[in-house]
Amino acid sequence: MTNSSLQLLFVADPLSSFRIYKDSTYAMMREAADRGHVLYACEPHELALDQGRVVARVLRLQLNAVDHSAEPHGPRDDWYDEIALEQRDLSTFDAVLLRKDPPFDMEYVTTTWLLERAQQLGARVYNQPRAVRDHSEKLAISEFPELTAPTLVTRDPARLRAFHAEHRDIVLKPLDGMGGLGVFRVQAQGLNLGSIIETLGQQGIRTLMAQRYIPDIIHGDKRILLIGGQVVPYCLARIPQPGDIRANLAAGGVGVARELSAHDRDIANRLAPVLHQRGLLLVGLDVIGEYLTEINVTSPTCFREIMTQTGCNVAGLMLDALETAINTPETLQ
Repeated sequence: MTNSSLQLLFVADPLSSFRIYKDSTYAMMREAADRGHVLYACEPHELALDQGRVVARVLRLQLNAVDHSAEPHGPRDDWYDEIALEQRDLSTFDAVLLRKDPPFDMEYVTTTWLLERAQQLGARVYNQPRAVRDHSEKLAISEFPELTAPTLVTRDPARLRAFHAEHRDIVLKPLDGMGGLGVFRVQAQGLNLGSIIETLGQQGIRTLMAQRYIPDIIHGDKRILLIGGQVVPYCLARIPQPGDIRANLAAGGVGVARELSAHDRDIANRLAPVLHQRGLLLVGLDVIGEYLTEINVTSPTCFREIMTQTGCNVAGLMLDALETAINTPETLQ
């Protein structure tokens, strides 16, 4: 899709932290720059509500040509040049992309409040901030219980113990975790169950999720991308290291791109139009075996791995969907 030059603001983590050989936000930026769009970036703390308007101190960027294959596995700062630092009203951009990684804490919630106010004043924000706030990445699966493994969400240690007694092999995790942090498997013998519940649950004041262990995790935790209400035909199966149940790439999992199975497509096709209609332009579903385990809406990733391994231009699909949303805003309410 062709489009006149757009001004795009990315609200993201510090640019100095980007690992561009695998960063999905960078992939979006590169595709946007290749299309002639003008790029800006800021961190959430640079947003402000000032005299009724939502403004930000933003950095205008110019992307440089870099050799990704030679990139060290760490941050680098030669992939962009700083053109100008500007104070801008968010409504003056053609689109604002919320790409801040979790944790989804109160500061993240405050960011969604500010962006929602900006949206009310005319800014186009993707994913829409209310939709991000309303879709807890772990709890959102509760709307589709027929697609999920047995799941319990509670802060009550007795309920968690009873869930383990029923299913014998379970996974426990906090609701606000990311990258596999704080994920524990407890097998039939229940070794350390009490200690895990006490530690993760902070003596009963923190709500936890328990799920029946899914043995298919050895074949990968599949990240399925939904873009503009459409299903990307490839997923990234994140395969855990031997002796670990955590498939997250941040926890050492190995990413292998695959075509979607028929069952993967069934799950994705069911959720794609529903979530898109709610204001979610980009969604990452997590599927283990035949079970939906998470619905990721804050800053879904895995673009680069799928693009590199399959040639599918996921970033191009994202920019196509973004340009369509900008030109026909009624398609994304």
